[in-house]
Parts: sequence; C-alpha cells; structure tokens
Amino acid sequence: MAASAFAADLTGIPFEDAGGKKTSLNDYKGKVVLVVNLASKCGLTPQYEALEALYKKHKDEGFVVLGFPCNDFGGQEPGTIEEIQKFCKAEYDVTFPIMDKISVKGEKQHKLYEALTGKDGVFPGDVRWNFGKFLIGKDGKAIARFEPTTKPDSPELTSAVEKAIATK
Repeated sequence: MAASAFAADLTGIPFEDAGGKKTSLNDYKGKVVLVVNLASKCGLTPQYEALEALYKKHKDEGFVVLGFPCNDFGGQEPGTIEEIQKFCKAEYDVTFPIMDKISVKGEKQHKLYEALTGKDGVFPGDVRWNFGKFLIGKDGKAIARFEPTTKPDSPELTSAVEKAIATK
C-alpha cells in the first residue's frame, strides 16, 4: 500500500526512547526507518529475529528499525520497558533501537501513530495487531504500510526497504 504524494513530514513528532530521552524521527532524517509496534507475548513475536536480520543487513546503508512496544492487543506486552529490553536482548539479541512503550490506537494513541493511521493520517485505519510496519523514507515521509502478518523478510517488504535505501 503506497502513501499519498502529499504525505506529511513526520519528523517533528516527539517520542521517547527506552531510556526516557526525548527524540523524534528528525534524529533519523536521511535514514530509511521501519516503524514497528512490538509485543513479547504474541504469536508474531518470532518476527523479532527477521527484524534484527533486516536491520543488521542494511544498517550500514542508512536503515534503522524503530521498535515501539505496545500493549494494545490482547495484553501481549504487559512488562515494563526494562523487562521488554531484557527480553529482546536475551531471546532475539535485538540491537535495533527500542523506544518507550506507547499506544498505537484508541484514546491514548500516540501522535506518531495518529499521523500514520488516524482519520487524516497517511494510511488511515487502525493498526490491526502487533508487528504492524510503516516504512519512512529518508525525507521523513511515510512511503509504505505493511500488515502485521507481512514478515520482515518477505520479498514485498525487503524490496521496499532496498528501493527506499537506493533513493537519493
């Protein structure tokens, strides 16, 4: 699914990293970013392995995965951010950045996800489950949305990442 040509610049929307430091996509401008809502106790949790492999394969080419833990679906991310980070490292040796826990839908929906999926968002329509993915171009604009069941190593996703990396 492709974004509109008039997609908003998402770089100014603030969020926090796992350590509580304020950041935004502006800190990743010039990089291709895959934004993913994560959960540790989900049937899709094994996607961490392919997310990490994709990150390691392309990180030196200006690509980063930003993981946003989320407890919006079936209570599948109940832990503290410290517990989540420990799980990610111990179970999947995750080295891509994990952000602070957020909500991706509902009344407490984070502004980033509102801009991505809200009524006036780039890709209107709620995130359906854990491991929804949004590809953000080097210019800070969303260019693709992938459903939770789209695996990080699928040809559809990997080719979109590679095309975005190759874009000047």
